[in-house]
Amino acid sequence: MKTVRAAAFAAASAVVMAGSGASAQDTLKIAIGQINNWENQAPTLGQDAGIFKKHNLNIEAVGTQGAGETIQAVISGSADLGAGVGVAGVMRAFSKGAPVRLLLPAYTGTQDLYWYVKADSPIKSIKDITDKHTIAYSTNGSSTNNLVLAFIEELGVKAKPTATGGPPGTLTSVMSGQVDIGWAAPPFGVKEMKEGKTRLVIRGSDAPSLRGQTVRAIIVNADALKTKKDAIMRFVKAYRESVDWMYSDPKAITMYAVKIKADEGIIKEAIKDFQPQDAMQTDKMADMDGIIRDAVKLKFLDKPLTKEEVTEFLQIPPR
Repeated sequence: MKTVRAAAFAAASAVVMAGSGASAQDTLKIAIGQINNWENQAPTLGQDAGIFKKHNLNIEAVGTQGAGETIQAVISGSADLGAGVGVAGVMRAFSKGAPVRLLLPAYTGTQDLYWYVKADSPIKSIKDITDKHTIAYSTNGSSTNNLVLAFIEELGVKAKPTATGGPPGTLTSVMSGQVDIGWAAPPFGVKEMKEGKTRLVIRGSDAPSLRGQTVRAIIVNADALKTKKDAIMRFVKAYRESVDWMYSDPKAITMYAVKIKADEGIIKEAIKDFQPQDAMQTDKMADMDGIIRDAVKLKFLDKPLTKEEVTEFLQIPPR
């Protein structure tokens, strides 16, 4: 009888402990602009690889069409965090009093974005672009929006900026003739270029002012940062660990290839050519003074942020 009671007590204890373990795993919601892009994969691949679980976190990721939607989701509180967000766009929201803060740098430089045309387009180079043409970007406040404005300001591109959402919809718009110049981030679109269906005409790195700047970030709802701080600090650790894993374990590329149904060889080539690991550093904002200067120049900000505002805006935890 004692043995039966002991066994029953052990079983009950196991249930209680299992319940305690489950409750210890906090859930954070993250909105991700262009969720299938390699540079935005740390939350999703890291979740699949069990990295966030190791930090007692469950990540609920939802894809958006771009920074505009992502920022709104974080402002409203429907998402705790946002990824794939252009820094200039989130600074604009912050300057207007929105409850958003920058939690981590996510991408430095602009070599991972490119603009292309159909193979039979008369546009062979930037010199052929006129004010009768249209040039795509994802959504307002995105890094593609920022870059298109920089192309106009710095390279003399005369085309009309046109919001087209993500790369798949943009490709459809280009191939159907609705938009003249589309945008994409590798590996998306690399296959079409290799097959001779499209041609690259502008790379993001062609805009001088943005080459060395941190252009995209992970953002956080200001209230969530206060009420869920412990969980969000664990997110930071898991995110950084996930980025390191993505570039050290070949399994990450294999998992990514399966997820987006793309050729693993093309993905490896695209990452090597467009998305080096140092671009995904998460420790510091590169050229913050230049980011603010260009945000004013490109009319994302009415005036520069003050030192006090910058201190409040940047909430980057040290390693």
